[in-house]
Amino acid sequence: MKKALITGITGMVGSHLCDFLLANTDWDIYGMCRWRSPLDNVEHLLDMANRKERVYFLNGDLNDYVSLINIVEESEPDYVFHLAAQSYPKTSFSSPIDTLQTNITGTARLLEAIRRSGLDPLIHVCSSSEVFGRVPREKLPINEECGFHPASPYAISKIGTDMIGRFHAEAYKQKIMVTRMFTHTGPRRGDVFAESTFAKQIAMIEHGLIPPVVKTGNLDSMRTWSDVRDAVRAYYMLLTVNPVPGQYYNIGGTYSCTVGDMLKFLISVSTAKDDIRVETDAERLRPLDADLQVPDTSKFGAHTGWKPEIPFETTMTDLLDYWRTRVRAGKGFLTR
Repeated sequence: MKKALITGITGMVGSHLCDFLLANTDWDIYGMCRWRSPLDNVEHLLDMANRKERVYFLNGDLNDYVSLINIVEESEPDYVFHLAAQSYPKTSFSSPIDTLQTNITGTARLLEAIRRSGLDPLIHVCSSSEVFGRVPREKLPINEECGFHPASPYAISKIGTDMIGRFHAEAYKQKIMVTRMFTHTGPRRGDVFAESTFAKQIAMIEHGLIPPVVKTGNLDSMRTWSDVRDAVRAYYMLLTVNPVPGQYYNIGGTYSCTVGDMLKFLISVSTAKDDIRVETDAERLRPLDADLQVPDTSKFGAHTGWKPEIPFETTMTDLLDYWRTRVRAGKGFLTR
C-alpha cells in the first residue's frame, strides 16, 4: 500500500488534496498538522481518522525538527506533498520573521529529515507565483524563467522555499519537484484572502449580520483564477505522471480579471445585490502589491496533459455557498 504525507493537511489545499487522493487512489494518507490547528476543513475526515481508516493525523511543526523526524519515521511516505506554510501575504508584513523562519528554514528542516531517514519518496515542494512579484506588462504571461521581484516577505520566503527544493534535488538527488501555483481558490479558502473575505462579507450581509457594505483593498490587481480542486489534481499528476526530479512548473488557470471584476461577479449572484455598496478600507491595502499575475502554464501542460476544468463562475459560486453555509450555521466571524 502506497503512503502519502501531506504537510498542512488542515488548510484549504491540503484538505482538498486529501479528498482527491481518497477518491482517486488506494493510498493511506498521513496529514501533518500543528496541535493547535483548527480542524474545520477536515471535519468530514475525522470519523475515518478515528477509525484509523486510511487517514492519520500526526502532530508536527515545521519549526520543530524532532517532530519532523518523528513524522517521517511514522509515515514512511512514498509521496510527500509539502504544503504547510505561513501562507498569508498581508500577514507577512506584520510577522516577517515568523514567515521567513517557517517557510524557508521549515522547508529545509523537512527535506533534511526526509534525506536523513534513508527514504526516497517523490516530493512536491509548493512555492508560489508570488515569487515573481511585480512583473512588467511586457513579460506577460509569466513563464518559469521570469525573474523574481518579490513584493512581500511572504514572496521572499517562497523564493527561499523554491530554491531549497531545487538545491536538494540537485545536490542530494532527492526526487523533488517545485510548483509555482497562481491564484487558486474555492470552498475552505481562508478569509484573509480577497475573494474569500468578499464572499464572507456578502454572506453576512445576506443574513443581516452586517450593513450592506463590502470593504475592500486594492481592486485593480490582475489575477488569473483557478479552482483549488483543479490545483490538487495538478499536484497529484506532478508526482505520478512521469515525474522529473529537479523540475519546476508554473500552474494556474486560464481566466483572468481584476480583483474588482471578481467582486462584481460575486455581488451579481448575491440575493442582496441591489443593496450592496463597495468601500475601500485602508487597513486592507498592502504596502506593495504583485499586481499582474498571469501565468504561462504550457510547460506543465505539455509534460502532464493537465489543464483546468472548473469554470471561474463555478469556483466563485461554490465559495459564496461555502460561506453561506457557515454563516447559516450560526458561527461567529471577525469582519476582516
